[in-house]
Amino acid sequence: MQDKPPRHLSIFVGLGVICAFLLTGCEKKQEAAPGLPEVQFVEVVQKDVPITKEWVAILDGFVNAQIRAQVKGLLIRQDYTNGAFVRKDTPLFEIDPRPFQAVLDQANANLQQSQANLERAQASLGKTELDVARYTPLAKESAISQQELDDSIQANLGAKAQVEQAKAAIESARAAVSSAKLDLSFTKIVSPIDGVTGIATAQVGDFVSELGEPLTTISTINPVVANITASEQEYLNAMKEASVSGLTEEAILRTLEWKLRLADGTMYPYSGRFYALDRQVDVRTGAILVKIQFPNSGNVLRPGGFGAVSTVVRIQKQAMVVPQRAVSELQGGYLVAVIDSNNKVNIRPIKVGSKTDTMWIVDEGLVPGDRIVAEGFQKVREGLEVHPKPYQPGPDTEKSLAKSNSQ
Repeated sequence: MQDKPPRHLSIFVGLGVICAFLLTGCEKKQEAAPGLPEVQFVEVVQKDVPITKEWVAILDGFVNAQIRAQVKGLLIRQDYTNGAFVRKDTPLFEIDPRPFQAVLDQANANLQQSQANLERAQASLGKTELDVARYTPLAKESAISQQELDDSIQANLGAKAQVEQAKAAIESARAAVSSAKLDLSFTKIVSPIDGVTGIATAQVGDFVSELGEPLTTISTINPVVANITASEQEYLNAMKEASVSGLTEEAILRTLEWKLRLADGTMYPYSGRFYALDRQVDVRTGAILVKIQFPNSGNVLRPGGFGAVSTVVRIQKQAMVVPQRAVSELQGGYLVAVIDSNNKVNIRPIKVGSKTDTMWIVDEGLVPGDRIVAEGFQKVREGLEVHPKPYQPGPDTEKSLAKSNSQ
C-alpha cells in the first residue's frame, strides 16, 4: 500500500494551483483592457509622393463636321441610319434635283447657242478679211474708191470684235454650265469624313437651304478629345518648369501621362496624350483651353460626355503622408488624433497639402512615426486612454495604399 503525501504538501500544491489560476485571469483581464475604447492607428510615413492634378473634362469629337445644305430645295430622301458609322463619300441626303437639272439643260442650250454665234462671227470675219485683201491693191490703182476700202476695213474690225464677243459668251456659257452642274451635284449630300452620324434635324419633305440649320453632324471619335481648362496660375507654373528644364511648353505637356476618369467613377483603360494648347487665356474665366486625345477604338466615348482628366504634375520629395480617412475637417481646419507613448489621445491641428489617391500630404503638425487614429476617431477625445491596434484596411483600401506605396 502506497503512502499518502504529507498534509502540508497537499495544501501547498492547492495554493499554487489557485495562484496560477488567479494570475492567468489577471493576464487575460490585462489583455482585454475592459473600459478602454479600441481604435486602429497608422504611422505617419515620409516618402517621395507624386502630386496629381485633376480637371473636369468635356469630351468632343476629334473632327465635328456640320452637314448643311448648299442649295435650296425640297428634301426627298435620307440615305443613312441615325447614329450609324459612315465612311467618307457615303450618301446622307438628297434634295429634289429636277429644278437644278432644268437649269443645267438651259445652260447647255445657251452654250450651244454661243458656239453657233461664234461660228457665224468667224464666217463674217473671214469674208471681211477677204474684202480688205482684195480692195487694198484696187484702191492703190484707183480701181475703187478709198471710201470702199475704208468701209471694208471697218467691217473687218467689226467682225473681229464680234468674234471676241462670241468667244466671251462661250466662256460665260461654259461657266454657267459648270455652276449648274455643281448645284446639281449639291443635291446629293455625302459625308466628308469617316465618323459617327448624329440624328437628323430635318425630315423628308422639309424645305432646306444653305442658310438653315445643319441637317446633322458627323464626328470622328477615334481618337476622342477631352477638353480641360487649366487656370492661368497652373499654366504659369508649367512655364516656369519649362524654363528651368530648357523644354518648350508643348514638350513639357507631351511628357505627361494623362488619365481619364469616366462619369460613373471608373478609370478609362487607355492613357491619353497632349494634343493642343489654346492661343490665349479666356478673359472671362482666367483659364486656358487644353486638349487631350484618347484612343477610342470601341466608340465607348462620345462627344458631350463628362469626365475628369488627371496627370502627375510633379514629385514632392520626402513628404509626410497620412490616409485621408484619418483626417477630420472642422470649421475649415483639419484635425488628427495622435496616440502618445502612454496610449493617450492628443487632438492635434494640422496643415494639409495636396491629395494623392487615398492619402493626404501633411505640411505641418506631424512628424514621421506619429501614431494617428485611422479608425474610431468618433470614439476619442483629448487625453482619453485608448487600446490601439494597427489599422486593418479593407480590400479596396489595401489596393490604394499599395499603389501609393509603390509610387
